[in-house]
Formats: sequence, structure tokens, C-alpha cells
Amino acid sequence: MLRRTGFLFACAALSGFPGCTRRSRTEAAPAAPAAAERSAAAPAPTARADEAPAPSGLDAARRLALAAPAGASAVDGEIAALSRRLEQAPGGADLWSALGYAWIRKARASSDPSLYGRAGACAEIALAQAEGDRASLNLRGLVLLHDRRFAEARGAAEQALARDEGDVIALGTLSDASLELGLFDAAAAAAQRMVDLRPGLPSYARAAHLRWLQGDAAAAQRIIRLAIGAGDRREPEALAWALTEAATMLWHEGDHEAADRGFERALAAQGEYPPALAGRARVALARGAWGRAVELLERAHRRSPEPTIAWLLGDARTAAGDHAGAAQAYASVVEVGRRSDRRTLALYYATKDLERDEALRLAAEERRVRADITTEDAHAWALYRAGKLTEARAASDRALALGTRDARLLYHAGAIRIALGDLKEGERLVRAALALNPRFDMTGAVEAERLLAQRRPPVGSAR
Repeated sequence: MLRRTGFLFACAALSGFPGCTRRSRTEAAPAAPAAAERSAAAPAPTARADEAPAPSGLDAARRLALAAPAGASAVDGEIAALSRRLEQAPGGADLWSALGYAWIRKARASSDPSLYGRAGACAEIALAQAEGDRASLNLRGLVLLHDRRFAEARGAAEQALARDEGDVIALGTLSDASLELGLFDAAAAAAQRMVDLRPGLPSYARAAHLRWLQGDAAAAQRIIRLAIGAGDRREPEALAWALTEAATMLWHEGDHEAADRGFERALAAQGEYPPALAGRARVALARGAWGRAVELLERAHRRSPEPTIAWLLGDARTAAGDHAGAAQAYASVVEVGRRSDRRTLALYYATKDLERDEALRLAAEERRVRADITTEDAHAWALYRAGKLTEARAASDRALALGTRDARLLYHAGAIRIALGDLKEGERLVRAALALNPRFDMTGAVEAERLLAQRRPPVGSAR
């Protein structure tokens, strides 16, 4: 289990110190840019529908890895320079790994997850040249995380750690993959080891996320502030990510004003950062500012057409009266979700009470490859909509096992209990959800209020 004293000790010891910047993390793997350690405690980026297929054979991998980047940023220049070197003379695993990490930085900065395929091609070539090379194993682990191949990502991290038990990049991958697989204690142990070895943005961000999952929002905020303080403004995507994480925690606590300021700071760090745009849109929806929410989400969706953003866009357009536009956004949720994000599509269907059998099938398929609390909750809600209440209760209990303060989880748990006849506890949970974050979801919040109203006796009735 996560050592609370361990993380709090790290915070107390370093509260007046800027912390290790992300640049220092290259000590663990000289060929790997600092972006390799970016905290990935949040769900892995959603693969786009047009993502490049995995290469087959080293010739195909080489062509994919050496594809010209589109853009004129510093990372584009780095990719071009490394590619020229590799085209002019055979390169070793170190150069191929360096190119792969540059493609990951490009993918994150541009919100284009299709570029992970190019990083994966680099890892394939590097490992063919030097089987067991740590930097290459770590690169492969990051690509596997993105591809939602969590067991394999965990295996790659363990291989790297067998060669150096202090490899902080591998510890990050081990923590992230373990969390997705439902192995919380293993995730916490790896993150604690990261904090002990190298306090900085990646380790603090993981620590904060794990503490938030345990329901300790105050400690999570203290630790995420350390992550932000340890960030390097020359790596704006990582800083924007940490700022967005901090703001999202505030959103979950119902502090929409502070959350909005946090999302605004993230956008100042990296303009048009899609998760921060979506975060500000959530706040706008909670305030009833439908037009503002639509504008923010359209910007986010242009850069990152993920199902979660398309879902929010559909809700915002519905609220604004643009039903044709909403239908188009919801169709995008289905199209992209079927190709690359079963869990979000299952939760979308279950939330909207659509395609009950399909929602259950998708959630069950996802549950077979990962068992984190978000997946357990999606499965629980699909089971509830399908009328499988006993199974829904078991999945919901697993989703609540860590004590996470998430209104969606609390509402789902309460509704399931009410359906099973546990009225007192069910109503308590639904009320707790609405008290925590009254506008946690456009559909769910309305359903929660309606459910309580149905349980409430009419005004003036006998008691």
C-alpha cells in the first residue's frame, strides 16, 4: 500500500526547494529525452482512427521511423537531424532510441497520438540491434502503454529494471501499467521508489494521482504543486499536463472557479492544449455557458478528436440547441470509440442508456485487459443498464475500493444500491455525489437529481 508518510516526508523535505527538473532525468537513460518520464498516471492517450499501423519487418519499420516530420518546431528539427544521421550511416540502438523519444515528444506536443507508431518502429529497430538495451526497452514500454497493452508494458519495465533497479523511467512505466491492471499496491510501490530516487515532476505527479485515488484530495493538491514547481518551462507540454491534473482535481472537488484558473494556467503554458480546453469547457457547462463550452470544445476537438472530447462537444451542442451538430459529435464518439477506445464508448452508451448489449460487451472486453477503477465503474454502469444488478454491485464496490472522491463513481454506486433495495445507503451516495460536484456530468447529474426527487415525498404529504 502507498506509504503516506513516504510521500508526505518528500513534500516536507523539499517544500522549499525547486526539485529536480525534468532535464536531470536523462541520467537514467542518456539516449532518452526527459519527456520519457512524463507522468502518465492519467489514462493513456487515445489512439486516433488514422493511426499508422504497426510496422511489419525492419525495412517497413525503418521507413516509418524516418518519415519526415510535419512542422518547424525544435523537436521537428531534432527529428530531422537524427533522421539524416541514420540515413547517411548505420546507427546503433542509442540513435534509434533517441529518435523514438523525439517522436513521442512530437506526439505529445502536437496531440497527435498516431506518431507513437513511429516511436514504436524506432524501438523495434533498436531492440533488433541490441536486445535488452534499457533505453530501447523503456521506449517500447511507453509505446505499449499508449497502445493499451498494459501487461506487455509492465513486462518491458520489469526487463529494464532487471538491468538497473534504479531506472526511474522503467519505474514510471511499471507504476502506470500496474495501475491500469488494477495492481494498486505495485503501482504505489514503484511510484514511491521514484520519489525516493528522483523527486521531480514525473514522480510527484504520480504520487499526487495515487493519493487522489485514495481520497486524500488535500495531500494530492500539495504534491501536485511540487510537481508543477519542479517543471521546466522549456518543456511546456509536461508543465501543461501537470497544471491540468491539478485543475482536474479541483474540478472533482466542485471548486469550479479554482479549476478554471488552473486550466487557464495550463493553456498559458501550452496554447490550445486539448485537455485544458476541455477542462475549461466542463466549467462553462457547469455554469450554463453553452456557447462558450461549444467554442472551447470545437477548438479541442480539432486538435485531438478523442471520444471524451467529442462526447462533451455533443453535450454542449445539445444544450445550445444545435441538435444536428450534437448528432455529428456523438457519431464521432461511436466511430473513434469502436476503433480505439472501447471503455469510453461503453461508458458513453451506458450513460446515455443506448445500445445496452453493446455497452456491456465493450465494457466486458475492456475489463479483460485492465482493471483500474474507471474500467470497473464503466463495467458496473453497463451491467446496471443491462439489469444485471448483483454483478453491477460487485463491480461498483471494486470501483469504490480506494475511496476515490469522484462524483460519477458515487452516483453510479448509489443508483445501483437503490435498485437493489438498499435505499438508505444508495441515497446517501447519490447525495454525496451531488454535494461533491453538482454538475459532474450533463446526463448523470440530471439523473441523480431525478432519482432523489422520486424518493422524496411530495410537499405537504403525510410523513
